[in-house]
Amino acid sequence: MQAQKEEEDEVSVEEYVARCSFTGNDNDQLSFSSGDVLLVHAKMSSEWWWAELRGIKGYVPASYLLQGAEEDDEDPWQHKEYFGSYGTLRLHLEMLSDKSRTEAYRQVILSNSASLRNKVVMDLGCGTGIISLFCAQLSEPSEVYAVEASSMAEYTRQLVKQNGCEELITVLQGRAEEIELPEQVDILVSEWMGNCLLFECMVESVLLARDRWLKEGGVMWPSSAALSLVPCQADSYYAETMAFWEQPYGLDFTPLQPLAQQEFFTKPKFSHVIEPEDCLTAPCDVLQLDMYTLQVKDLESGVFHGFSAWFKVQFESLQRGEAPVELDTGPNSEPPHWKQTLFMLDRPVSVHAKEAISGSISLRRNPVWRRHMTVTLHWNVGEGTSNCQVGTKSFPMWR
Repeated sequence: MQAQKEEEDEVSVEEYVARCSFTGNDNDQLSFSSGDVLLVHAKMSSEWWWAELRGIKGYVPASYLLQGAEEDDEDPWQHKEYFGSYGTLRLHLEMLSDKSRTEAYRQVILSNSASLRNKVVMDLGCGTGIISLFCAQLSEPSEVYAVEASSMAEYTRQLVKQNGCEELITVLQGRAEEIELPEQVDILVSEWMGNCLLFECMVESVLLARDRWLKEGGVMWPSSAALSLVPCQADSYYAETMAFWEQPYGLDFTPLQPLAQQEFFTKPKFSHVIEPEDCLTAPCDVLQLDMYTLQVKDLESGVFHGFSAWFKVQFESLQRGEAPVELDTGPNSEPPHWKQTLFMLDRPVSVHAKEAISGSISLRRNPVWRRHMTVTLHWNVGEGTSNCQVGTKSFPMWR
């Protein structure tokens, strides 16, 4: 490495921009913030480069940097992959079949129909246009802009016409970052939530649309959101994926257990359903979002088998004194298509009544693949006792 450093002056220096912030773990690593311009002197490997920031040099992770039009070269593929999946019926069938989710939006429109009269509505990420159609048929808005970036928008136009709503609903195909509206809107409604609330990071597009197109004093639906986390047991899943190898058909297959742990427990299990009795403690809201004040930068923050996560969102009522409509995806509600997300520990931990389980959770978007993220959990069982157990585990969430 030292020889490479000495030769850096012989290599042309290249200018790169930081995609996101990075904090170095030792004196050889260079810390920087999102948007900083770094001078790269040497590319030691595909993962680590030798760079300079304001006269200070150190190693930096290559994936955190981009050069010139590199982001433009990469993003079209990511957009094509992401929006392409929403151009097919599979995901729309799953969402429309989710009565808890769809009825919550229908109830919001129905209970606020009087207040929506003569209002301008934007339905961002409208998909097949179900929320836009609810607005047109259950209230009397002056205009509904149904915005959809995928090719499904072509069919949404047909559905709008088929249901006699073409005079009220205008379908616009394009990303939130690109579309242009002829006016600002009174209501911005969107079904942006993903597994573990933030997966797929659509919330960023919603915030951008809010800042560009929502009138002063306008309404956001959902108006707030919360991510809940609870230590849980998962006996059936553990038995299916780990205990199974102990003696299948009377044979000892335990050498496969490390492979099973790697295959089944290193990533979160989507669409997992837990029963209320599986919760080892009361759930805790670990993240709360106010959709009016939230900024993108705010997001860059029995037997104990693991943690389960779910979310709930609220839609404020426009009728004075009326309670908000709530969509809760937790174990005490009718399972929606998201269900819950299960994060398994590498091995179960025995816990006892009144024993405290504490910890923290971080959700970080992947610096390169912007629709993906990593969830890191830190936990502490029996802190302050002789049997204290501490652990940390990260789970990549990929589409």
